[in-house]
Amino acid sequence: MKPELASLLEKYEERILGQQMNVRLLLASVLAGGHVLLEGVPGTGKTQMVRTLATLMGGTFNRIQFTPDLLPSDITGSSIYNMKEGTFETLKGPIFTNIMLADEINRTPAKTQSALLEAMEEKQVTIQGETYPLPEVFFVVATQNPIEYEGTYPLPEAQQDRFLFKLNIDFPRLEEETEVLKQVIGKRFTHSDVPPVLDMESFLSIREEIQQVTLSDNILDYIMQIVRKTRESDSIRFGASTRAGISIGRAAQAWAYLSNRDYVTPDDIKMVTKPALRHRIQLSPHMELEGSTVEQIIEELVGAVPVPR
Repeated sequence: MKPELASLLEKYEERILGQQMNVRLLLASVLAGGHVLLEGVPGTGKTQMVRTLATLMGGTFNRIQFTPDLLPSDITGSSIYNMKEGTFETLKGPIFTNIMLADEINRTPAKTQSALLEAMEEKQVTIQGETYPLPEVFFVVATQNPIEYEGTYPLPEAQQDRFLFKLNIDFPRLEEETEVLKQVIGKRFTHSDVPPVLDMESFLSIREEIQQVTLSDNILDYIMQIVRKTRESDSIRFGASTRAGISIGRAAQAWAYLSNRDYVTPDDIKMVTKPALRHRIQLSPHMELEGSTVEQIIEELVGAVPVPR
């Protein structure tokens, strides 16, 4: 791992307390080139987590507050008629950035949520029939409140499948939460005192190194056995897609890199499988009635697949 990335991780963990595992998984997913869905009750620091990472990375950052009346053009941009020039002009939306925070994405209906589909998969946006490329470094980090909350709209399955990870943000421990209060109330940390550690050129070089992390044939077979188990299990109504297997492999490469290794181990696969699959599979009705959770089923499936030697 490059020294500047180690420094970024250290500063990141200093400022985001009580979420060490989620912080590392979020960084791994961004390094792997994937998008992330953060779920948790309001006030648990989801927005702060993304904003701090964007600042440390040194990239451009835009935040969109998703509301029920938000339109797709408010995200992607639109064409307007310039009466003075007699021509149409394209106004690019806030999606043209390196890191985009889609705050409370499930507060807006599916029509607006789907405005992100093309951007997340193909890194381009179509405005009035004209296609515009997004920056080479482009990530969407979306936050959402639990679906049980009033006034929320579940994300479409196609949308969820485009997120590499879904991370559940919970409350920190008492000591960590108390320290957060001390930092915020005492103004020990502010947005302005977080200097960038990387720039986009350095980030791209790190991402190229991560792509060279070795994924052996045994590890690839291990990934596919786990993915196919989700399709064969009676406990699961809809199994994981091929994209899920790709996501697990890329995320495992990033996790291995953060662990100072140039090869992926079965433990790396186990580490990233749960956040990579929890939003991609749906339980069968009888399992839901029995009170089983997606987390439990994933653990059972992974445990049933022989570990390669």
